[in-house]
Amino acid sequence: MGIRKVMALAGLPLGLAACVMAPEGVNEQMIADYTLAASTIGCELKHDSDYLPVELQAGLTRQQALDITSYMLANDKAVSLPDGGVKLTTGACA
Repeated sequence: MGIRKVMALAGLPLGLAACVMAPEGVNEQMIADYTLAASTIGCELKHDSDYLPVELQAGLTRQQALDITSYMLANDKAVSLPDGGVKLTTGACA
């Protein structure tokens, strides 16, 4: 049975499956560590000075942090800020 048919039978929107997957090379623990680290700096990531402590605390590379940021935006767990950057809206940042 195809994924579309399974999702239709389950009553799930077809676009939902694409949003659930973590970025390649990133697992759920890394996302949790990122979220916790972001909460220690006020939940907003705008500049290198914001990303660096998150990367260090969570043990992430810059690319992993950027990938997780994109993942959070795509899954409505973060919002783009009008003056640039993002604000997390989940976990301790909710």
